[in-house]
Amino acid sequence: MALIEQLSPGPVQVVAGTDERAARQTLREQIGRLERELASDCLDACPRIDPGPPLPSLAGPRLLSLGELERVRDALADRLARVRGDADAQLLRQAESRALLERMLADPPAYKWVRVSNAQLGEPGCKHFHVRPRLGPIGLLMGWWRVKVSSGCPLACAP
Repeated sequence: MALIEQLSPGPVQVVAGTDERAARQTLREQIGRLERELASDCLDACPRIDPGPPLPSLAGPRLLSLGELERVRDALADRLARVRGDADAQLLRQAESRALLERMLADPPAYKWVRVSNAQLGEPGCKHFHVRPRLGPIGLLMGWWRVKVSSGCPLACAP
């Protein structure tokens, strides 16, 4: 019996390890969601917002560690926050431009020579609104002002 007691292993110690597979899956899902939101926010804005340069390479193809996956996720989250801040600022500028256009249309003499483009309004195309004197120099001397709407780009349409 003494020999059996010596050969039998002692109490088995189980080391509680982290479930890396589940953590990796969760991080990959978070990274995928952040990438989709970043692309959607950049493309939905008019004019489009530049998301910035691509993330730096992590030394070629390999399996990223949990720490590296967390750094990628955090970098994407920071980039998404920056793009959303830029989009909010762009929407605010566009709202101000629309309000300016409404004031220009209501009272052209108060906004002499002011020009608002479609890019400032957040609309596609190259049309612009310009407060100009009616009938050229005669209108300038007489104080006859109007908002002239351009027809857009003459070369935008294919022949």
